Amino acid sequence: MAEPIQFYFDFSSPYGYIASQLIDAVGAKHGRAIVWRPILLGAIFKITGMQPLTEIPIKGEYMKRDFARSARLHGIPFRMPDPFPFSGVAANRAFYWLEASDPVKAHDLANALYRAAFARNQEIGSVDGVIQIATQLGVDADAIGAGLQSAEVKDRTRAANDAAVAAGIFGSPTFVVDGEPFWGADRLDQVEKWLVSGGW
Repeated sequence: MAEPIQFYFDFSSPYGYIASQLIDAVGAKHGRAIVWRPILLGAIFKITGMQPLTEIPIKGEYMKRDFARSARLHGIPFRMPDPFPFSGVAANRAFYWLEASDPVKAHDLANALYRAAFARNQEIGSVDGVIQIATQLGVDADAIGAGLQSAEVKDRTRAANDAAVAAGIFGSPTFVVDGEPFWGADRLDQVEKWLVSGGW
């Protein structure tokens, strides 16, 4: 059986959002499962010396246009969140807390959080914002609230980020196909060609 595609993303990444709306269809088309792996770019940027694209002088304004244009290209609803960038810590912890008991619902939560932030400009940078979205999926508010504060979930989230760094992940989105990394939503065409051809 073919290995799953690893999909690394940050909840505050516009390109990660765009990729999130496309990657499952790519996997289904080619008979590959997709393993969703939230990361925290803020922690990774401390290692790489990078910064959010919108905070780079001159380039930042261009990137805002490109986010929206790229979403329109694929017919994906998009609104620039305000504020931006925002913290993805609570969203990451919610994902890893839920994944431990229900991986399918964790995937659904990640999708719902992304759409809330980038399609509806809904706040997901806080614990309360994340809980509000989770309860709409039938997740118990008290349970997830406690889970987000648990040392176990904090450790799991930190370990997932450390594992991503160890795997060479530095940006969002990144897809790893049979050990080959592809960085950027605009590399999905290469991902598809790789899946068809077996690589080059």
